[in-house]
Amino acid sequence: MVLELYLDLYSQPCRSVYIFAKKNNIPFEFKQLSLSEGQHYSEEFGKINPLRKVPAMKDGDYQLAESVAILLYICRKFKTPDHWYPSDLQKQAKVDEYLSWQHAAIRAPASQIFWFKLMMPIITGSNTPQAKMDSALEELNTSLQLFEENFLQDKNFIVGQEISLADIVAIVELMQPLGSGLDIFEGRPKLTAWKERVKGSIGKELFDEVHELILNARDLPKKMQQSAMLPHLKASLQKMLN
Repeated sequence: MVLELYLDLYSQPCRSVYIFAKKNNIPFEFKQLSLSEGQHYSEEFGKINPLRKVPAMKDGDYQLAESVAILLYICRKFKTPDHWYPSDLQKQAKVDEYLSWQHAAIRAPASQIFWFKLMMPIITGSNTPQAKMDSALEELNTSLQLFEENFLQDKNFIVGQEISLADIVAIVELMQPLGSGLDIFEGRPKLTAWKERVKGSIGKELFDEVHELILNARDLPKKMQQSAMLPHLKASLQKMLN
């Protein structure tokens, strides 16, 4: 029985799970969900993941949510090559360190930029207040500097000379602002060189496939204008502004 992976590739964590499973030739059934259409609130999906979030995984009768937990489960179950999640205690802890840090430091501001820059005008009819946009950009720029200086340093990848789970989780988050038209790699040669190494390790075809939707995300708001999720999205955006 193959894994069932419930994913929407507009979602950064979903892309990390998809990349890892495909790159390691792990057999899985791609259960595509549309967050913009609210399919994660369906009764059927609620039985898979009561948290109503993607990614979600089903392995026979066993169900699991949260992208990092899913990545580690797949890594251990299928005994993927050691560089993904090293058996060396200190290298493994460095992967854990990045995975623990990135949620608030990278994911939060990068996601905000995407929503503030692209989605806000369509969903609310108003532009994001400049002070909020500036604050999100400043937070992201600070985190990118920390990423380069503290995590990447002069290494090829976050944990040494080979790609790891940390790099996959990092790249999908840093690609998200590109969907809103903001190229965060511009003017950052170290970050750009790292991105190209990650892309090369993943494989250009897979990398381009998994990011095709987000890089064409300017088409997404048109679909959302008729979505039943609009009231929920407006409420979520309002929370971001508070």
